[in-house]
Amino acid sequence: MTVPGRTLVLGLARSGEAAAAALERRGVEVRRVDRSLGDDTDPALLDGVELIVKSPGVPKEHPLVAAAHVPVWSEVELGARLLPVRLAGVTGTNGKTTTSELLGAMLGTKVAGNVGRALTELDGQVEDGELVVVELSSFQLEDVHQLRCEVAVLLNLEPDHLDRHGTLEAYREAKLRIFENQRGDDTAVVPRGFGAVPGDGVRVEFHVDDALPAEPLIRGRHNRENAAAATAAARALGATEEAIAAALRSFPGVQHRLERIATVGGVEYVNDSKATNVGAALRALEAIDAPIVLVAGGRGKGESFAPLADAARGRVKVAVLVGETAAELAGELDRAGVANETAGTLERAVERAAVAAEPGDVVLLSPAAASFDQFRDFEHRGEEFTRLVRTRLG
Repeated sequence: MTVPGRTLVLGLARSGEAAAAALERRGVEVRRVDRSLGDDTDPALLDGVELIVKSPGVPKEHPLVAAAHVPVWSEVELGARLLPVRLAGVTGTNGKTTTSELLGAMLGTKVAGNVGRALTELDGQVEDGELVVVELSSFQLEDVHQLRCEVAVLLNLEPDHLDRHGTLEAYREAKLRIFENQRGDDTAVVPRGFGAVPGDGVRVEFHVDDALPAEPLIRGRHNRENAAAATAAARALGATEEAIAAALRSFPGVQHRLERIATVGGVEYVNDSKATNVGAALRALEAIDAPIVLVAGGRGKGESFAPLADAARGRVKVAVLVGETAAELAGELDRAGVANETAGTLERAVERAAVAAEPGDVVLLSPAAASFDQFRDFEHRGEEFTRLVRTRLG
């Protein structure tokens, strides 16, 4: 690609720093801007700038983005232009990380994007034409322009991030951008019966009951659906049935997603901190065939907790609630007749859950909400839950 001129990198989390470093290696003058460094809204920061690279956490309403008269790219758009790679993309409301990592295992290739390793972190570590699996969030897809996925996977589409996107339609449009630059020889992998998608890729459908070359090690019907999607994508990319089967049999799942962390006094403790929306928490409840003590709550994302409360009836013995959404969750659980108590903090919740649980029960952290009211991110929340269980109860 033609190397851009002076670039403003807005947001200096991991992807922002990786983008800035990749640009500077090419001699580009980079202006780093982040709230932690001072005023990140001064219009003078745009002086002489030819490009903005925006971190996923920065909304399009940010003053610098709204005032910009230059292109605005996501970090994955930059990575797709800078790196000489082929991309297999995975998006969806739930299951993105699991499916991306499983597909990477089937193909024996690197995984980047929303999974924690920014795409531009691979700068200098990939060969010409190398295939990379990239997990793509709606926040990243908002600002793609030329990014093209040889195989693009949409897992599912449910209400999420409505606090950011405003409407389900806007969220849907962001997700479907994964397909828009596909060519006739590319592949679009979608759930069976899903409506039309943009782009020119060959349509391949998947379903939870698809025949697979092996049954997945990871538990839950939703994970079998993820495995079916990964299998369809891997086949489209030329993976052998033997390689697909080996990955299905051995892939243990991802951290913070239905992660078994300890059994104490006959009670199993499961870290599902990655369940940051109601749909993800519903999948966790469905995957566990034991009485559940549910730890839930955090920062809301503009969706109703009513479906979670209804699903908890008959599955959840008691819900222990934390964070900003505790009162809202309590109201819905009361309506559904599900016992609940408010603990406030995760530390207190672990203590209360341990008291409520009996041998054979599962204490499940599946918050159905974002973590930013009390933690840096869902990883921090899951790590703290794990620490509390192992040090205080183990």
